[in-house]
Amino acid sequence: MKIVVLDGYAENPGDLSWAPLEALGELTVYDRSFACGEEEIIRRSQEAEILVVNKTPVTRRLLDACQGLRFIAVMATGYNVVDCAAARERGIPVSNIPTYGTAAVGQFAIAMLLEICHHVAHHSQAVHEGRWESCPDWCFWDYPLIELDGKTMGIIGFGRIGQQTGRIAKAMGMEVLAYDSHPTDSGRAIGAYVDLDTLLARSHVIALHCPLFPETEGIINRDTIAKMRDGVILLNNSRGPLIVEQDLADALNSGKVYAAGLDVVSQEPIRGDNPLLSAKNCFITPHISWAPRESRQRIMDATAENIRAFLAGGPVNVVN
Repeated sequence: MKIVVLDGYAENPGDLSWAPLEALGELTVYDRSFACGEEEIIRRSQEAEILVVNKTPVTRRLLDACQGLRFIAVMATGYNVVDCAAARERGIPVSNIPTYGTAAVGQFAIAMLLEICHHVAHHSQAVHEGRWESCPDWCFWDYPLIELDGKTMGIIGFGRIGQQTGRIAKAMGMEVLAYDSHPTDSGRAIGAYVDLDTLLARSHVIALHCPLFPETEGIINRDTIAKMRDGVILLNNSRGPLIVEQDLADALNSGKVYAAGLDVVSQEPIRGDNPLLSAKNCFITPHISWAPRESRQRIMDATAENIRAFLAGGPVNVVN
């Protein structure tokens, strides 16, 4: 069985082993294919019976050209890079990884929040530059320091990751509000489900943990920002297009939104003309919430299990 990985580097830059996949067939790994152009992507995929992808597009044209392709494994939860309808027409199952980074992504959301509240990196750099040594007082701070105990966190999207973020927020003494179309008992044990307008109005911190659907695209925009508390903190390590970026940049520059912590943007890698790059108090990281070694090992293991199940005749986690 010929297995081709089209974009392996982000998953495994060298600290993991491809052995779980090597045990299942003849493995070829390309570090990067996303920017190679469709012709080269097709060339790399043409001999594959099993295609493993993360962000490289699998188009109808590629599927037409790869007559021996039998299975597509997505090394992620999101699978919008694959033309699933075209794969279904050809009898090719597409499997994803429903969960692997719940703990890591929830942890990262809180890490962004704590950086906004304390500016740890900035103040450490200031000390290393000699500012504490030469300070006339025994301490100093350059930004307001924010205590979270007693404040309210509103979480839009209260599935596994949203609930994980909520648990940590609750442990820090925060009240948790949640907006989700499918309330659960596990969610009710962490916070109170409310309508979106109530969440926007009451929350000191708003975290986005919802999928990108037509109804959630641009859910943070000029109108919803206007309903928020003045000085709100916004966190997004879910999907970039959940936010209308110019509207958020305007709100940051006006002070309506005090700060934003973003691990995702609408186009990745980020473009130099993204308005958030020049917005006030905007912390942007390069889509790394998912990337601790532990999470990536779970991706490797789950991908191998998806392939193993397909080879055994009973594919799992099929999305098409």
